[in-house]
Amino acid sequence: MSGKKYRAAKQELEQREYTLEEAVLAIHRLKFAQFDETAELAVRLGVDPRHADQMVRGTVVLPNGLGKEVCVCVIASGDKVKEGEEAGAEHAGGDDLVEKIQGGWMDFDAVVATPDMMKGVGKLGRVLGPRGLMPNPKAGTVTFDVGKAVTEIKAGKVEFRVDKNGVIHAPFGKMSFSGDQLVENAQSLVEAVIRAKPASAKGQYLRGLFISSTMGPGIRINVAQLEAK
Repeated sequence: MSGKKYRAAKQELEQREYTLEEAVLAIHRLKFAQFDETAELAVRLGVDPRHADQMVRGTVVLPNGLGKEVCVCVIASGDKVKEGEEAGAEHAGGDDLVEKIQGGWMDFDAVVATPDMMKGVGKLGRVLGPRGLMPNPKAGTVTFDVGKAVTEIKAGKVEFRVDKNGVIHAPFGKMSFSGDQLVENAQSLVEAVIRAKPASAKGQYLRGLFISSTMGPGIRINVAQLEAK
């Protein structure tokens, strides 16, 4: 049944490049799944991630959030444990949480750690790394400002990072959002990716950009218009 709905949605699309706003409103209008799909962005960049100076990564707090409850785990010491709890972290502790995660516990969506705890947290690289959960200073998740980090994650902070093929995949909301909310989120995410352009990147930076919902067809965006802004 979903195959027919997918084809029907695809037939509604014009064979051209859309503006970002047009594309977001189109996927919102053509949604058909029986669950609250995620709105997603995929962008191919003109960088070579094998070179450290061309690695693209960053974060952005979406103006309308991500539309889901994010379970945060704080690994800290002293008063910073309490600070994490007061900011809304579901789990907060020290070496006890490191041992728990080493034992296979993974009941969380994001991890914040204070710098003094990174010696222990570093042991979790093999477990957290592949899942994209390893705390990182550039992402603002290794910090003594635990309260701010937790608050931003809860508010809809998205971390993006280019993969080995030069592509960034990132969510920017739920299909239950209004079209305008999704447009605002998509614009904020794209602007953050453009701001993260490495100084060493030569030639065209945005090579291709697609917007889609979890089950729906992808829509190609006119990247020339985005870079011209």
